[in-house]
Amino acid sequence: MKFGIVVFPGSNCDRDVAYVTQSLLDQPTRMVWHQETDISDLDVVVLPGGFSYGDYLRCGSIAQFSPVMRQVVEHAKQGKFVLGICNGFQVLTEVGLLPGALTRNRDLHFICDRAPVKVERTDLPWTSAYQAGEVITLPIAHGEGRYYADSDTLKALEDNGQVLFRYAKATGETDDTANPNGSLNNIAGICDRTGKVLGMMPHPERASDSLLGGTDGIKLFQGLLATLADETLYPLSLAK
Repeated sequence: MKFGIVVFPGSNCDRDVAYVTQSLLDQPTRMVWHQETDISDLDVVVLPGGFSYGDYLRCGSIAQFSPVMRQVVEHAKQGKFVLGICNGFQVLTEVGLLPGALTRNRDLHFICDRAPVKVERTDLPWTSAYQAGEVITLPIAHGEGRYYADSDTLKALEDNGQVLFRYAKATGETDDTANPNGSLNNIAGICDRTGKVLGMMPHPERASDSLLGGTDGIKLFQGLLATLADETLYPLSLAK
């Protein structure tokens, strides 16, 4: 499986993802400059974390106009996989591949921490290596990570099972401290109706090497690889 990692001016987690896909998982990986217009060779496109175009105007708002993003949209329409992490999630909402928006954190502070995250469902490639209801620990680092959508959109996300990750309580925490940024419905990550486009604020690539203190994140990539090794295991839709 060939991974492509989009590099915008201001991306700072692109090499982190490449280390996981190329060095840890031994998968073909190439860095995709934001001005490229041909990504037809790729199976999975990753929009990494960082500060694309300096986060001027609004996080992810300028990146949506990059030449490569037209190709990413087409890539998704062809039924291929797209992963947006942190700033990448923001870009996916700006370009319309995922609903809703990421707004300023509840307390208006940049948050850099580790967060407990609950895995909501495991019948999709992204989460197939986890256990249903499992609470994992992933790093977070963002100033605009509060997920917001109108009530109808939230209901559709919940009804269609599109919430894949939700901020959870750690041992000894109260409900008030379970959600670090004020995201509606404690949402940490969502997918589109096909299950192939995933956006998440926590950083799985930063929890993929034991030298960094945890490996909960690498299961996201391992599950994708293992499931697609037998494509008959992948459901055709999100219907439960």
